[in-house]
Formats: sequence, C-alpha cells, structure tokens
Amino acid sequence: MAHNELRKAPQAPPLFTGIPTSIVDDAKRLIEHSRNVQDQIVRNVQPEAANFANVLQPLAHAENAMNLERRILGFYMEVSAEPKLRDASTEATELLNNFGIETAMRDDLFQRVDAVLQKNEELDPESYHLLQKQHKNYIRNGMKLPEGPKRDRLKEIQKRLQQLDIEFGKNQNEENSGIWFEPQELIGMPEDVLAELEKGTGENTGKVRLTLEVPDRFAALKYARNSETRKRVFIAFENEGDLNVSILHETVILRDEAARLLGYPNHAAFRIEEKMAKTPETVNIFLNDLRSRLSAGGQRELEILKQLKKADLDSREEEFDGQFFLWDLDFYKEILLEKQYSVDEQKVAEYFPLQTTIQGMLGIFQHLFGLVFVEITGEEKETLSTSSKSSSIVWHEDVQVFRAWDNEEQSSEFLGYLYLDIFPRENKFGGVANFNLQPGFIRENGTRHYPATALVCNFTKPTSKKPSLLTHSELVALFHELGHGIHDLVSRTLYSRFHGTETVVDFGEAPSQMLEHWCWTPSSLKALSRHYSSLSPASFASWEEQAKGNSAPPEKIPDEMIESVVRAKHVNGALFGLRMLHLSIFDMAIHEPASHAQIEGVNLSAEYNRLRKGLMKLDGPEALGHGDEWGHGQAGIRHLMSEYDAGLYGSRVFADDIFYTVFKPDPTDSTAGRRYRYAVLEKGGGQDEMKTVVDFLGREPQTAAFYAELGLS
Repeated sequence: MAHNELRKAPQAPPLFTGIPTSIVDDAKRLIEHSRNVQDQIVRNVQPEAANFANVLQPLAHAENAMNLERRILGFYMEVSAEPKLRDASTEATELLNNFGIETAMRDDLFQRVDAVLQKNEELDPESYHLLQKQHKNYIRNGMKLPEGPKRDRLKEIQKRLQQLDIEFGKNQNEENSGIWFEPQELIGMPEDVLAELEKGTGENTGKVRLTLEVPDRFAALKYARNSETRKRVFIAFENEGDLNVSILHETVILRDEAARLLGYPNHAAFRIEEKMAKTPETVNIFLNDLRSRLSAGGQRELEILKQLKKADLDSREEEFDGQFFLWDLDFYKEILLEKQYSVDEQKVAEYFPLQTTIQGMLGIFQHLFGLVFVEITGEEKETLSTSSKSSSIVWHEDVQVFRAWDNEEQSSEFLGYLYLDIFPRENKFGGVANFNLQPGFIRENGTRHYPATALVCNFTKPTSKKPSLLTHSELVALFHELGHGIHDLVSRTLYSRFHGTETVVDFGEAPSQMLEHWCWTPSSLKALSRHYSSLSPASFASWEEQAKGNSAPPEKIPDEMIESVVRAKHVNGALFGLRMLHLSIFDMAIHEPASHAQIEGVNLSAEYNRLRKGLMKLDGPEALGHGDEWGHGQAGIRHLMSEYDAGLYGSRVFADDIFYTVFKPDPTDSTAGRRYRYAVLEKGGGQDEMKTVVDFLGREPQTAAFYAELGLS
C-alpha cells in the first residue's frame, strides 16, 4: 500500500469560500431540505406504521447533511476578519437555531418517534441510543405540555436563549480593549512582548498599548513589577464583558422559567438529568466536599505568598499593609516558582518553540494511537482544493492544515483533516478551543464521511528575532485542545450527532484532561523540547544577543529543569482548585435558585465577586472601598452561555482515574494507547458515557486519583 504522504485522500477538504449572501442562502437551503424531509415523513408515515427505518433514519440522514455544512456557516463569526461575513454567519446561525427549535417542538414528528419507541424494535446499540435521545429531546422541549400558552412560551424562551447566546459570543469576539501605559509602568515584562506593543501617537506619544488578549494580559499579570499596572489590567479585563452582563442575567432568568414550565425545580435539575452526575445533589455534595478539603491548603498557600509580597516590598523600601490582591496572585506565584523551585517560566519557554512543539505533540499522538499526520503546503493546497484558489481550503493565510491517517500497522485508512489557527488577530475568538467543522458519520450509501476539526488559539506571535515560544501552561492548553482534535479524528460513529466530542458535558473534557498528564511526564517534555537557538543560525544569533556571555544552551531541555517543572506542578494547587471551584459553585448557584423571584432579583456581579472572596480570601477592589459590584468577570465566561451551563463542575475525576489506572505506569505504552483509542475515543457519544468509562476501566470510576492529583489523598 502506498505510503500515506503519497496517497490521495478519498475526500477533499472543506472549502471556506463563503460570502455574506451565500452563507445566509446556504442556511435557508439546508432548512428547506430538512423541513421537506420532515414533512414527507409526516405525510407518508402514520404513527401505527412508524418504524426506525421510515422515521428515525431519514431524520438522521437529514441531520447529517445539515451538520456537514452548518458548523462552517457558523464558524465564520468566530474567525473571520470581515464584519459583513461575521454578520452573515450570525444571521445564518440564528436561522438554523430557530429551525432546530421548531423541529424539536413538532408534535407530529414526536407522535411518530414515540410510536417507534413503543414498538421496541431490535436495533444496533447506537441506533437505539439515537432513538432514546431523540424521544427524550422532544419531551425536554415541551412535547408533554398541553398545546397552548405554556408550550408557546417555552418556544419563545428557547428562541430568545439562542439569540442571547449568539449576541454574547459576538460581543466577546469583537471586543478590542486595551490600555495605554508609559514604558516604565511595564518594567519586568518580557522584552519580546514589549517590543511588539503598539506605539502611541498624538496624545499617546511615548506610550505603548497593552491589549487584553491572552499573551499581553498574562505577561502583565505575571511579570509587571508595578502593582498599579497589574491592578489596572486585572480590573479592565474583569469589566471587558460589560455588554454581556445583562445578557447573562436574562439568560439565567429565562432558563429558570423554562425549567419550571417543564416541571423541574430549576435549570440545574433540568440540565444535569442528562449528564453523568444525574442530579444537582450529587454535584453539590462533590463540590462541598472539595471545598472543605481545599480551604485549609488555600490559606497556607496564601500565607506563603503574603510573606513573598512582604519581602518584595521590603526590598523596595515599601510598606506591606497585609493585603494580598487578586492581581498579586500570578505575579507572586512566578516569584515563588523561581525562588523556591528554580522554575523560570521564560527560560522554560525557550525550549518549546511553537512549530517544533506542535510536531512533537503530533508525534506523541502518532505513537500512542497509531496515526500519521501530513501537512498540506504550497502547490498541494491547489491540488487538494476543488476550487481554483489554494486559499479556499483555509479561512486565513496563517492557518495550517494536515491530513490524518491510520499508520500502516493499523489500516492506512484516511481519518480526516486537522486545522491549526494559532495566532491572535482582531475580531477572532479570543481563547483556546477546538471547533468541529465537519463531523464524521455513515452516509446513506454506506460510505463514511470523514471529519474536519480546527484548533483556534491565541499564542504569542513570532517576532523578527524569535519564534513563538510556549510557556508550560500554554503547552498544557495546546495539548488539551489538540486532544479534542484527536478525539474528533478517530471517532467512528454512525450518526453525526454522536461524533467525537459530542458527548455529555461532564465527560466531554475528560479525554483531553487525561492527556494533559503527558505535559508533566519527563520523557514527554524531553521529546517535545528543542531550544529555539538550535533552529537556525539566525535563531542562534538572536539568542546570543541576549545571552550576556552565557554558554550555548543544550538542544534538549535539561533534566534538572524538567525536574523543577514537575516538582512545581502543585504549587498553589489549592488556590488554583479554589479558583476553579469558584466558577463551578457560581454556575450551580445561579442555576438552582430557591425561587424564580430570587434569580430575578440577584446581582450576578456582586454574587460572583463575593463568592470568589469567600473561597479564595484574596482581596479585590471591594477592600479599597469600591463595593462588590466593581467587576463583571462572570460576563466573560463563554461556557456559562453555551453547553457548560450547570456543567462547570467538570470531568477531571474520570480523566485522572483513567490516567492513573492505565497510563501512569508507562505513558508511552502504545498498546494501552490503542485500547484507549478504540474503547473510548472511537465511541464518541454513541453510547452511554458511563458505560464507556466502566467498560474501559473494568470497574466503576473512583475519586482517589483526582484527590491525589490535588495533593489531597
């Protein structure tokens, strides 16, 4: 069989040739096709004659066809630089979402799906899973409510919620805040970051503009010596989402109303019913137990940081007043890492140039899961594109695209396309995330459609003197999101709705969280590393300029540096756990109010800030007399708006249990990797996720590994 690099893929990559009119027209075309299929089923199949083949199968094929295009139509609003294209993408998404609500509330379709369920046909497991999910979805969309005002109100709420979600994301993506600083206010920040900041003109002559994008913001909070600078950056970011404050509040009010219409006590009960936890009580017991275990450790860690702050201020001949602020946390953690653990994050980052690190990560996945990745470059882009322009297979010139295959030991089968959109730009999605662009599924003719998946990130851009370098925390984030991409590529489901990461939310993060452990494994860190000075003579010359006479660094990260990084894994672990717990408890609190009146009257900003203060004991502007409404950090959390509502408690218990049980003895064990690939990743959401975990582990999941990772055994 031909080597994968030389073989032609059986499926061309998707095209990104949308224009404003075509995007909206395509959405309308998809809706019309799907509605016609639904209408034909109702017209031609009476409930008594309904079966899986004449009701569920055509509905599933229509859904597959829609999912093949709709995700790309909605993707433009996350990544396009053109306002009209983003607006069209937003309009298309709203049209498709509203049609989805209409579909989920068609009583005539529900009658037929209900009839199929009652017949109890013998089906393959994934098809039966589809039938159960589809039936339950109708009920959760009000099909057991009598026709009339309640059902009409529910439909109205659902349409408004979809609209609010779109507005929230659009506001975030189009936010372009920044702060002008005098250069002396940024002393301590890396020279590479400072060199790339916008230089001021006019009234800002002599100043530089620090954006609130991840690279600039993190650099300021970690390294700027001036406390006032860190304070301004922190408060500005916490208030960046002010347009979304009212959107989130309206959302939680409407969710609560909808849940009560459906007979649930609150939205948390409605949402968690479908998840692995099943009930809010299970989640709250877990979160309260975690809080009790973390609190004392958090206080001990805070006292250590306060001592570091006092020593730092003493060295500057400044008085320490005993207060430790939110904007002090990252700065003094860096000092702690360097002084007590010999970890200099900027020195560590020199061993992880972005491009060689990506290649190293792909190499780890190739070894573990039996994969091959081939980057598509130059003329090959034109060959693979079904358009005359090679640029049509990417949405921006910076985007890299890879073909993924099974290796020859597996089957040499094509798996799909992987895209990497790595650097920040205006109006682009501002975090680090994986987007499925096209799901995998079985077509009507029995052949497989292969997936396309994209990592959208915002890592520091390369400069004329240095490549983009990843801090260790960025390394973990990239490996995590790449894990979602791998999940997408190796999943093999019959139906698109179950493909890859389309699982219940409290399991969906587990596969990627499990893979984060490789970023703390010495052999993996060694394999991923390459000092940037060894990349080329120009890179070495650039390093030499800043080396101040030091001898040339080794090409691979030194063992003692790896040991320091790994030893520091749990530094401020309790405070980090409390930070995550803050989001999880807030998420549950706003989604299980005692009454509807309570959620209508709550001030989300004040609740968010008070809860953080109560958990972490860190001072914010309220300690300076600004009250509890000084910031609106909750309005910047995209997960609260889409998919993760009443779900931020997460899936790390499963992730840690799988790693400790199967991979910790030997993270390079490719036999275990392949078993994990086929038993967990390949299943997607095509079966009950608890069954997937139990089948793989050979037992019920346990919490011991999770607590061990937190140092709470």
